[in-house]
Amino acid sequence: MHMTVADIEALIEEEKRTTCAECHGAAWAEGLLAGIEPEIIAEAALTTALTELGKSGEEEKLLDLLDSMRRRVLTGDFLPKRSHH
Repeated sequence: MHMTVADIEALIEEEKRTTCAECHGAAWAEGLLAGIEPEIIAEAALTTALTELGKSGEEEKLLDLLDSMRRRVLTGDFLPKRSHH
């Protein structure tokens, strides 16, 4: 199988996303073990993310991200998947 540059870049991006999710999952678990409520952990994570992205000074990118996340909330992307028997 011959991989294109775009294929390799897509694999690298997916690996970065997987690694990032694992790191955030570990931090989340550590916060819970420390007795921190999930809502506080979530707020801190969002605040950190938005602050870091905001350092670029590109407000429009921040707003686009928030719009995208809002759409995902409304479509149920973050709700547990339910199986029907």
